Amino acid sequence: MAAASCTVWDSVLELTKSAQVKNCDPQLWAIQLSSNLNSAGVDLPSVELAHLLVSHICFDNHVPITWKFLEKALSFNLVPPLLVLALLSTRVVPNRQLHPAAYRLYMELVKRHAFSFSALIASPNHQLIMKSIDDVVNLSQIFGEQLCETGILLVEFVFSIMWQLLDASLDDEGLLELSAEKNSRWLPRREVMEIDGHGNFSEKRNEHQEGLHKVNTTMAIELIGEFLKNKLTSRLIYLARQNMPSHWGSFIERLQLLVVHSAALRNSKHVTPDAFLQLTHDTRKVLSRECKTISQHEFHAVMFSGSLKSSIGQCHGASQSAIWLPIDLFLEDTMDGSQVTTTSAVENLISLVKALQAVNCTTWHDTFLGLWIASLRLVQRERNPSEGPVPRLDTGLSMLLSITTLVVANIIEEEESELIDETQQSPTNQRKEKQGKRRKGLITSLQQLGDYEGLLTPPHPVSSVANQAAAKAIMFISGLTVSNGYSMSTNDMPVNCSGNLRHLIVEACIARNMLDTSAYLWPGYVTLANQVPRSVPSQTPGWSSLMNGSPLTLSMINILVSTPASSLSAIEKIYEIAANGSDDEKISAATILCGASLVRGWNIQEHTILFIIKLLSPAVPADYSGSESHLINYAPLLNVLLVGISSVDCVQILSLHGLVPLLAGALMPICEAFGSAVPEVSWTLSTGEELSCHAVFSNAFTLLLRLWRFDHPPIDHVMGDIPPVGSHLSPEYLLLVRNSLLASFGTPTRRQLRRRRYSKILSLSVEPIFMDSFPKLKLWYRQHLECIASTFAGLVHGTPVHQIVDALLNLMFRRINRGVQSSTSTTSGSSLSSGPGAEDAQARLKIPAWDILEATPFALDAALTACAHGRLSPRELATGLKDLADFLPASLATIVSYFSAEVTRGIWKPASMNGTDWPSPAVNLSSVEQQIKKILAATGVDVPSLSVGGTYLATLPLPLAALVSLTITYKLDKMSERFLTLVGPALNALAASCPWPCLPIIVSLWAQKVKRWSDYLVFSASRTVFHHNSDAVVQLLKSCFTSTLVHGLEQEGGESGGMVAMLRGYALAYFALFCGTFAWGVDSESAASKKRPTVLKAHLEFLASALEGKISLGCDWATAWAYTSGFVCLMVACTPKWVLEVDVDILKRVSKGLRQWNEEELAVALLGLGGVGTMGAAAELVIEMGL
Repeated sequence: MAAASCTVWDSVLELTKSAQVKNCDPQLWAIQLSSNLNSAGVDLPSVELAHLLVSHICFDNHVPITWKFLEKALSFNLVPPLLVLALLSTRVVPNRQLHPAAYRLYMELVKRHAFSFSALIASPNHQLIMKSIDDVVNLSQIFGEQLCETGILLVEFVFSIMWQLLDASLDDEGLLELSAEKNSRWLPRREVMEIDGHGNFSEKRNEHQEGLHKVNTTMAIELIGEFLKNKLTSRLIYLARQNMPSHWGSFIERLQLLVVHSAALRNSKHVTPDAFLQLTHDTRKVLSRECKTISQHEFHAVMFSGSLKSSIGQCHGASQSAIWLPIDLFLEDTMDGSQVTTTSAVENLISLVKALQAVNCTTWHDTFLGLWIASLRLVQRERNPSEGPVPRLDTGLSMLLSITTLVVANIIEEEESELIDETQQSPTNQRKEKQGKRRKGLITSLQQLGDYEGLLTPPHPVSSVANQAAAKAIMFISGLTVSNGYSMSTNDMPVNCSGNLRHLIVEACIARNMLDTSAYLWPGYVTLANQVPRSVPSQTPGWSSLMNGSPLTLSMINILVSTPASSLSAIEKIYEIAANGSDDEKISAATILCGASLVRGWNIQEHTILFIIKLLSPAVPADYSGSESHLINYAPLLNVLLVGISSVDCVQILSLHGLVPLLAGALMPICEAFGSAVPEVSWTLSTGEELSCHAVFSNAFTLLLRLWRFDHPPIDHVMGDIPPVGSHLSPEYLLLVRNSLLASFGTPTRRQLRRRRYSKILSLSVEPIFMDSFPKLKLWYRQHLECIASTFAGLVHGTPVHQIVDALLNLMFRRINRGVQSSTSTTSGSSLSSGPGAEDAQARLKIPAWDILEATPFALDAALTACAHGRLSPRELATGLKDLADFLPASLATIVSYFSAEVTRGIWKPASMNGTDWPSPAVNLSSVEQQIKKILAATGVDVPSLSVGGTYLATLPLPLAALVSLTITYKLDKMSERFLTLVGPALNALAASCPWPCLPIIVSLWAQKVKRWSDYLVFSASRTVFHHNSDAVVQLLKSCFTSTLVHGLEQEGGESGGMVAMLRGYALAYFALFCGTFAWGVDSESAASKKRPTVLKAHLEFLASALEGKISLGCDWATAWAYTSGFVCLMVACTPKWVLEVDVDILKRVSKGLRQWNEEELAVALLGLGGVGTMGAAAELVIEMGL
């Protein structure tokens, strides 16, 4: 058989040589050759014939007639065109200097045969052909791809042909030496070429040949341009760009060398350097949205039509406010004081902003402008808010000037770090422009922000700070400088200087190295007319004095408390004093840390919080040998810190920065230590107040409880028959998050270091801690869950707990003569009339706070039982509860959990709020009802009447009545605020879960006590309408969409039915992608993104099955088509990184289904993003479609 084969090819060679000698007509030669091969049973096109003809020509028979033979063999489909090109590329291009005519003929063949691949794909032996090409050019080895699919090899071959032409052109102009690698993988070294061609110098170099070399170089460059412009090859090259980034980077580096230095390119009549380079960046023509799926702009027009149609596609910036509404909603959510989160608002907002930017296809200029405007709107809404026990202006300003600036800083750093990484990882190590698109977008957005004067007016409390920021810019332009440690008085201020919130934003961006002082020179940033400074401001005793070594005098302390630290070094100085100074200095420094630097030190806020948390966890002294916790000795310092960070705004600011878990980890040891200590020792504070272990414990414990969902009613803990095991946010969960955060500090990655640039003097212990380290806290928490889940076990008479219960009852009801007995004891409890006095009761309660908390539920049960049976009046019950809370404020936690549990059990008779036994809401209950109806009037939701037959019969569950009666006994002062913020959210949530109208009744009672809270309380009550009536929720949703296009089309009828069905599908696709991007991000930066591949796999598999007809979507066909194609279109355009996470087989199934629905372009786009695994299928589809 082998002999026969040799005979065939020997005869072919003889036929060719004979025809060559006779100068035979190439067409006759081709006809004879075809006949001979068919007679011999050779499959055509023939791989062997291609090898034979190219070997014959190069270069012993490099004459015109043999090249004509080769051309006829190609036109008669006797040889595979691409294999011929591959064979010639390895022989002709390296020897182009010796054989310029051959090089010219090779490029002519490339022009004719390298831009059409349909014949190859149709060939039955196309796999053998591509395998032969791979063997010739070593594609798999050079590109490092193990898959040998036809499509993959085809992409690599087209890329290699273009790259080889590029390297040859650079080499011909002496530019290859300028590249980083200084040689070519496609061309042998010059000395090798010269040796191989030593015997072929028949073509002497002359002027004609020199001109031919130049023409060849120009032709090769123009041929590269053809590859990049041709619709078919450009798509194949884009697949290489998309899936082989490192190789593409090397190619682009060399292409840039050509653009900058090539004389041939500059002299070309067909392509310019700029147009040439633009071709490599033009991705629009590669994956155009010419598919039948609705375009991005049309998508947005549909989504925001009707009342919002002017928001999209008509102009840029803030006018597109509708698409940034999710940011407004997010910001409002962060202002909800009852929602303390364990995750950073910075991280969450980064994910949201990136998601909106991707889904809406906006520039970073528009994205940042939308973010700034949303944050400014938040601050402006807080200028005149409804007063209430919730975070307000300080939290809003922190969101604008700390959180939002951190968001922008991290987004910018992410891009610029990637640019640096690309430079370092690139084999060429080329320098890239450090400033990316995002930083440029920030600058232009802040410049345009000046046009929105109505949003920039600063709230009164920070107007002077804004004026100083503007004055700083004016003095800089005037040649005078003001150091960060100076503050300006009114006399020092430039005349008519008026600052706004943009000045504060710019200063925040400068402080975080996003801008420099060139921002002061922006047109219109400040006006110098009539604003010449009168003098350089004089130094005031403040932060600069501290940095210069001045001692902490009383006047300086007052200034530092009320003035934010100007730099990280200043706050570090205060921290060192708090950690290492004298006892008095420690107290003063701690007070300063918890002052303006915490609340309004926007540029260093996260550092200040971490220093405070560090101070709450002092290390054990080396010489400490006491039996009790070393923390006891730090009581005054710890108490100052605990009180200093306990305000509503402070806790919310801690939550915004995601540092709640770290704070919880610092509070738990304090609670364990001080709650276990006997209050025998006290400390006298500078105010003359006595500080006890109980007081420190109560401050720490109540603050700890505000960090998790302690205030939610017990009903939230129970789902059907599942036993309550605690809410998602719990002490254990806080510790798990805390340990995870600190683990990232201990083993930081480059990304974490980039985002967590904390003070170098800050050292946080990265050792994990668990609930087992706090046995007393763990025991209380278990009792807390038991209290929620079931009634108490019997209280055994004579036990230590029973004795503490008696002491507590004596303390609570010492003013009355009737006895209150422990209803759960085995024998009658002690009668208060004959029991020990209140002083003796307090003496008996000089025991650890944990022991008191253990007994408190039994005392509460006895008191509530006595009230229910008439042995205790409601007023006496409320007074007793207040006395208990005053004695040990930490007992408020148990009071809340006990009464909440009793409300949900429903075993107590209702209390009549008639003004005789219990406080009456009748004075303003009718007014509250009318206000609620007014608030909800626009929604079309009906508010249930609070009266029956015109009479208001106000009742509350007995435990709820007791709890609300306790809360209204408190005075609204700074000390009480810490405890009301613990009870208040619990009372609100509990009342909201009770039958209507419990919350309006409570609102009426509180509105009588604090009239300025009335608007806030009424609005809170209006929301509970939706808790109790699902029909109200439906009505609300309907009212929200009455002005949308879908509604309008439904009114038109007729042909609009199909359009409505289609729009439903598009809307659902848009909504699904929005939700996905918000939940799991558009990239892999967030922790939540780890869940995304699982969800995507399930959903894309579902879509594939629907496209294949295996399942029915159960809706109109137009809706199904719009949803499926719309979702894939959005994923391709907005979240391309998602596609890489989907299984290759699933992507191929979806792509095949899309083709069946005539969505070929979308199918190609999807496969093109799936990585190397789908690149071959994408290439074959591109060729099959004949694009």
